Amino acid sequence: MSTPPFTAPLFADMDSLRALCRAPASSDTVAINQIAEREATLTKPAGSLGRLEELTAWLGAWQRRSTPRLERVQTIIFAGNHGVAAQGVSAWPSDVTALMVQNFRNGGAAINQLSRYAETALTIETLEDLRPTEDFTQTAAMNDGTFLRMLERGFNSVSPETDLLCLGEMGIGNTTPAAALSAALFGGDGTEWAGRGAGNDDAAMTRKISAIDRALALHRAAFTDPLQIARRLGGHELAAMMGATIAARVHGIPVLLDGFVCTAAVAPLHVLHPEGLAHCRIAHCSAEPGHTRLAGLLEQKPLLDLGLRLGEASGSTLAVPLLRAALACHTGMHTFAEAGIG
Repeated sequence: MSTPPFTAPLFADMDSLRALCRAPASSDTVAINQIAEREATLTKPAGSLGRLEELTAWLGAWQRRSTPRLERVQTIIFAGNHGVAAQGVSAWPSDVTALMVQNFRNGGAAINQLSRYAETALTIETLEDLRPTEDFTQTAAMNDGTFLRMLERGFNSVSPETDLLCLGEMGIGNTTPAAALSAALFGGDGTEWAGRGAGNDDAAMTRKISAIDRALALHRAAFTDPLQIARRLGGHELAAMMGATIAARVHGIPVLLDGFVCTAAVAPLHVLHPEGLAHCRIAHCSAEPGHTRLAGLLEQKPLLDLGLRLGEASGSTLAVPLLRAALACHTGMHTFAEAGIG
């Protein structure tokens, strides 16, 4: 899939970014009504396909088509490293991020198999040559320039021709910034938001909670601005996922979000505008405990709950066949008139 030619400086500064986030594009009500009209004629009791019907309407609303399609589905994994990982907040060292990126490129990871099965185009975006952010317990994770550059990198990674975008990430230690970001946006502390990530033992959990609480204390004065929270407590791959989500909104592309890190990365868009994530669905409920709480605060119910805690867009891509099934029913079922019923 080719990189889109969009190079306009949408993210020239924080003020222009904030203005864009506070005025998100709307969905297509004509498409929604036309989809509802066809659903009412199909050979089934009204509403009997449950969330499958809602998903069809959601796809059509954001694709702006009365007959949605899933011919071009893109999965993007954004990879980055984190300065706070040096404090031992993860069970794995940071160099595993690069090793996993190579595994993705060699076709050996779970996401390669899921992407092939779901028929999605898989893209790996390695950010800042995997140089880590600053340690957010000591200073902001990123300065304004780096934060905006990561947003633009994410924005330009999305093909405007995509019918559906699946997001995911790779970054050792990135459940720590996800927990800190969630606490700063919605309240609470490290104990309430931190989970065991990729297999933390009790000692690593103590270090993780301590790092989150120290970061919250250091940056608390900036908590009135969701974008400053994302810059100070986020990471390269989290900012890029936010940029990709904004691009999808601009281009009329529905988005499937992966687990806790992915959902936390885009949560500032919901705080900036209550409809900021209306074009997104959380694909699965992560085993990371903060994810269930975060999904509720974003007024979303994950599509799947299979105990996944892998990241790397595994949950978002796994939900693609579910959406294909929803479309198959909507477009393939006979109407009562066609079936000679009633």
